[in-house]
Amino acid sequence: MSDKSYRPNVGIALFNTAGEVLIGRRFRDDGPEIILPGLEWQMPQGGVDAGEDLREAARRELWEETNVRDADFLGETDWLTYEFPPYHGPPHRFDRFRGQRQKWFALRFTGDEADIDPLTSRNGQPAEFDAWRWERLARVPDIVVPFRREVYREVARQFAGLRSRPVDPRGGRRDPSPL
Repeated sequence: MSDKSYRPNVGIALFNTAGEVLIGRRFRDDGPEIILPGLEWQMPQGGVDAGEDLREAARRELWEETNVRDADFLGETDWLTYEFPPYHGPPHRFDRFRGQRQKWFALRFTGDEADIDPLTSRNGQPAEFDAWRWERLARVPDIVVPFRREVYREVARQFAGLRSRPVDPRGGRRDPSPL
């Protein structure tokens, strides 16, 4: 057991009208956040700044990584964690963490696909993805790196019913129309 803490993090399952989620293809390792051939895909996610509201962090990370600003909140998960794999490289910004503690948010994309741009640096953050696509949420755990797989399975489980039961952010349920 490690005496290191978990890095606070948010993840975003951005649903389109067909009920698929946006995923990006990572094109480089980031210290212990490695990629493996054939397992480069993931949903947007990122760190939470000290004192930052979690929903605002999710919106910021989504914008930084994809340029998406137009999305409505549908729901959120409980806190989930994963451990970083062993890392023996040079000192890194994640050295003090054992893994990530994440709150995942489901959002409905309400913008124009032409605005999705994962390659442009925003807020001084380098691009993490070199491509994007829509994918069935239940399939995403099979195409992420193994150390994230259980969290992605739990996200898929917790968000499985959202396609048929959108949540009104003011409370209650909306009609059962598709996303």
